[in-house]
Amino acid sequence: MPDAVLSLSGVAVVRDRATLLADIDWTVRDGERWVVLGPNGAGKTTLLQVAAASLFPSQGTVELLGERFGEVDLAELRTRVGLSSAALTDRIPAHERALDVVVTASYGVLGRWQEAYDEPDTARAQDLLARVGMRAFADRRFGTLSEGERKRILLARALMTDPELLLLDEPAAGLDLGAREALMRLLTRLAGDPDSPPTVLVTHHPEEVPVGTTHALLLSRGRTVAAGPVDEVLTGPLLSRAFGLPLVVDRRDGRYTARAAAL
Repeated sequence: MPDAVLSLSGVAVVRDRATLLADIDWTVRDGERWVVLGPNGAGKTTLLQVAAASLFPSQGTVELLGERFGEVDLAELRTRVGLSSAALTDRIPAHERALDVVVTASYGVLGRWQEAYDEPDTARAQDLLARVGMRAFADRRFGTLSEGERKRILLARALMTDPELLLLDEPAAGLDLGAREALMRLLTRLAGDPDSPPTVLVTHHPEEVPVGTTHALLLSRGRTVAAGPVDEVLTGPLLSRAFGLPLVVDRRDGRYTARAAAL
């Protein structure tokens, strides 16, 4: 069995007397592509913050990349994880060039200042921009890019440090149909690349699950509804339980859709 890159056991997160996560047991192994689904308030973002070593749980144990929380410098551990999140968008200077948005990940900073980058760093950033279809946008200012273009830039940034785990927080949020489908093609290629790191993608919508996703975790009110192989988890009964309404789930050509069941 492949090695575990992330393992949570009995994890709970409580803030201001509110339980955001409760009794989470979850393991991500090398080579797996996970999607985490659930309604608003299910605890998806909180779970991703724990997985990114940005949030220490209130109880339970977390092992990330062979290191246990409480026994390792989390700041150092975070450098081994790639994260793409909409929360980063507002923190990136609007005047920053797309190339610099990517290359600054080498130093773990947002906004290029006086740090110097080696030619290999710049070359890698350019290669990653090409990989996400944005080579021609290297000198464009981040603030002038469309939402879909920004999502691609953030994905390239997340890959810059050659991460051992890739976390994608709602990468398709706010995109129109064309931009979403272009991103899905990109994520499908990434999922099928054996050299890509194990991936966890968070979304509200089954339509945003890329082809090649291997496993799914359903959350509701901070608790696990189901976890396992994607075709066993993304079913009508389980999604209905997670979202609290009767749903019909269809799968075609590896893509999922969900709609309310007819009354």
